[in-house]
This record gives sequence, structure tokens and C-alpha cells, in this order.
Amino acid sequence: MDGFKPVIGLEIHVELKTETGMFCQCKVGQFGAEPNTHVCPVCLGLPGALPVPNKKAIEWTIKIGKALNCRINLHTKFDRKHYSYPDLPKGYQISQYDEPIAVGGQVILNGKTFRIHRVHLEEDTGKLIHLGEDTLVDFNRSGTPLVEIVTEPDFDNSDDVKKFLEELHTIIRCLDVSDADMDKGSMRMEPNISLRIMNHESRIKNKEIKLPKYKVEVKNINSFKFVKQAIDYELERQKEILERGETPVQETRGFDEKKAITYSQRSKEEAHDYRYFPEPDIPPLTFSNEYIDSITVPELPGQRMKRFVETMHLKEQDAFILTREKQNADYFETVISKLKSSHSNLNLKTQNLEQLIANFIINKKISIDLPIDEFIKKTIELQTPKETDENALRSAIDNVIKNNQKVADQYRQGKTNALMFLVGQVMKEMKGKAEAKVVISRLTEILK
Repeated sequence: MDGFKPVIGLEIHVELKTETGMFCQCKVGQFGAEPNTHVCPVCLGLPGALPVPNKKAIEWTIKIGKALNCRINLHTKFDRKHYSYPDLPKGYQISQYDEPIAVGGQVILNGKTFRIHRVHLEEDTGKLIHLGEDTLVDFNRSGTPLVEIVTEPDFDNSDDVKKFLEELHTIIRCLDVSDADMDKGSMRMEPNISLRIMNHESRIKNKEIKLPKYKVEVKNINSFKFVKQAIDYELERQKEILERGETPVQETRGFDEKKAITYSQRSKEEAHDYRYFPEPDIPPLTFSNEYIDSITVPELPGQRMKRFVETMHLKEQDAFILTREKQNADYFETVISKLKSSHSNLNLKTQNLEQLIANFIINKKISIDLPIDEFIKKTIELQTPKETDENALRSAIDNVIKNNQKVADQYRQGKTNALMFLVGQVMKEMKGKAEAKVVISRLTEILK
């Protein structure tokens, strides 16, 4: 990108896993159900049907805003966003425009700060299904509560974008407000990409660099890998256009997963194209500070990782792996708590019990699919010193040396690596009923 600076912002759509729709009582989360079997007059936009906001969806959107360090607006409202598309039954989408639920947040990753512009709540659209030359519409998804998270254009490379999205995905799942299952479309990502010509930079009064006069949005990507590929392709495509002295078209593009390229879909709309106006059927919402304070956020993955490192002295990489899934971190902490409270008198052979258990989980030495008590039992078995039958051990060593004279001679000639092969054979003969340290000690003595 010599001579150019990537400017990338993100729009992330997350379907909430409420029981019912954003403005109706239809069951949501009906992935794979028979098309158009979970619909009603409200989500289909039939005449006379009135929307009623889902309180749980509003609470969960506030929770997401808090987790992203946003300011929660005490006054918010819904708006109508007008556009014509086959998957939009009403001809408009109930969304939020100038008064979203949350604004002005940030996520810090690896010392870099990525700002959150806004978090707002809307209804999802239907789904288009392409069969040969025909395009069908399934409205089951229409009306599902959908949170849109919009970042500032703070990214300048696809690697940071991928890391940010992975962290956001982990946060959303930790909050337990969405499955964020990208294969099912419950988390969809849309990067906005442009290039700034470095030698034409100019600064405005507040010292911020002016953004390019265009941007290209790549729609509905459902994989972190594909987002990175789409950004990398777009940056090269736009660079070639700019080097010809032209300006890339401001447009919406799709992503071809098989070819790893983007393709033009339509010209990109501006806000005025949507003819926003307040939703007349839903009164504005006013929250009290007490209500906002009552919506709590659990310990987030980054906070939990920091605690594991600082108080349990885990390796940073191990703490990171354990905190990617909330249930894994919960399982880990439960095992530690039970071992310390119920088995404090055991002589476990470790200086750091927490790191030991982390190793067992990460290296899959003991499965976390086991009940907690079974995991603890296996931990105790592995860590309790074995009583070695010295007579059986001597017999096993004699047999191994007799059957592996060449390897034994190699060890005596100075090839120390040969010892571990012999140790393995002895352990096999003993069927695990011997301490490795004892085996090494006895074997070394006899070989000498």
C-alpha cells in the first residue's frame, strides 16, 4: 500500500436470541424451519397491524452497549428506514436513526483503541433463496431483533479487523444475548473500505485527517476469514483504480467466497435516500438512571483473562484460550474451587494447581465433557504418586535391555536420546504402574 493508507470501518449485525420477534409474538430462531411458517400480520407488514417493542431486546441492546463501554442514551426512539427490496415486506424497516440506544464506546486490543460509533436496535429482514433462475423469499427471519454495531473508521489493515471481530464475537457470546452463529446468519459483518492518498492528506481544525470522498461497503459476510479476504481484495482493487487517476465508485459490493473476490451489487445509498422519519406507531422511549444501572454486565473475557494471569499466574496464552468460551472458563474455575475446598489435604505434585488444570484442559489430557467430579477424580489419579513395585520394575528393565541391546549400547556410548526410548518401553511393560522419575533413575543405574 505504498503511498496509500487504508481506511476501514465496520458494521456488524447480531441477531438476538429472544423468544419472540422485535415487534411481534412470532417465535424467532427458526433456522431450517419450513419457509414462511413463523410469520404474522405484524412482521409481514399487513394493513392495520401495529408493532409493540420487545422489552428483552431493548435490555440486551443496552447490555451490549455497556460491554462496549458506550454511553447509554436516556432518550431513544425508533424510525422508519425506507427502501425497496424483495425481503422487506413493509417497504421500510423499523430501525433507529438519530437517537440510537448507545453511542461513543471503545474496545482496546493489543494496545490499540477501536472506537464504537453507535449501537442501535432494529428488525431483521426476510431471506432470499435463489433456485436456478428463480428467487424465492422466506419471511421466517423477518422481524427478528437485530442489533447493529457501527465502528469508527479506525482500522488500517485486515489483521486488526479480524482480531476485533473475533473479540466482539467472544463478548457477544459471553453476554448470552446471541448465539452469534455465523453459519446460520445470526452474526453478519460488513466492512466499509476506502484508501487515502498519503501525499494529498489535509487536516481540518480538530487535527483529524479528512476521510476519502468515497467508500465501498461489502455486504453480509459470515466468516472472519472471508472478511479479511474481502478487505485485502478491495484494497488492491481500489489501489489500481486510484493509480490510474480515477476515483473508485461509491457502491455496495458482494463477496464471492469461492473466488475470494468482491463484485458490484448497487450504488451505495446515503442517509437521505432512506427518507428516515420517526416511527409513528411506537412512542419514544425514556429510561431512568436506575433502570440503566439495573442492567448488569458479567465479567468480560478480557477482564477474566487478566484476572487469570494476575491472580492465578497462568501463562497469558493459556488464559486467552480458556476465556474464549464462557463455559470452558466456568468449568476451569469450578474444578479449581472444588479441588481446593474438598481435596485440600491431597499432596498434589504441583507448584501451581491452576496452571496444571489449565494444561490438562488445553492439551485435552482430561476431557471437559466429563462431569466435574469425574474430571477431579482423573486429576487426582494422575497427580497422586504411584507406589512402584521395585521387583517388577527390575524385571521389566532387564527384559527391555535384553530385547533392545543395540539401543542400550548407544546410550552407553553417549547417545543420551536413546534413554527415553528405553524409558517408554519400561513404562509400557509396567502398564503405567510406575513413576517416570523412578524408572529413569533405576534404568540409568542399571545401564551404567
